[in-house]
Amino acid sequence: MRITVKMLKMKNACEAQIALFEEVFGSSVEVTKKSCERAAEAALNLDWAADKLLNEEQKAEYRRIKAAARAEYERIQAPAWAEYKRIQAAALAEYERIKAAARAEYERIRAPTWAEYERIRAPTGAPTWAEYERIRAPAWAEYERIRAAASAEYKRIQAPAWAEYKRIQAPAFFRASQI
Repeated sequence: MRITVKMLKMKNACEAQIALFEEVFGSSVEVTKKSCERAAEAALNLDWAADKLLNEEQKAEYRRIKAAARAEYERIQAPAWAEYKRIQAAALAEYERIKAAARAEYERIRAPTWAEYERIRAPTGAPTWAEYERIRAPAWAEYERIRAAASAEYKRIQAPAWAEYKRIQAPAFFRASQI
């Protein structure tokens, strides 16, 4: 199977993918295992190519191979995602606890200030909001620190599984194109 720029244009590929194809392969390429790997490495959209360039039997084979790879990725990724969500939820709960205390303190300070404002109609409430923000800011920073660490750990755990899933994409396209 040979893929050409003309074919991509006839199938309404986006300009960015056409330009990338030309950069990687020139005006055409024979579908080989190596060219599929180069396409995947260059981030050419092999899912789009499978959908638009393969026949129905080839598409079915491509989807079958990718489905198995996706299932394996999800099997590996699920515990990492659950752990990320557990850590993130705990960090958010702590942030909400601190924020609620800060809000209560803000309201405690604001109530008499608001009453005095209403009495004299002068805007004196700004310092109490600043105090709320002063109390809330460290809690938010801590939440973000914990969330970022959990996110980094999730990405670290799932990265090999995602890489394996993406690695299978190019051979799947090649194998399907050979049917």
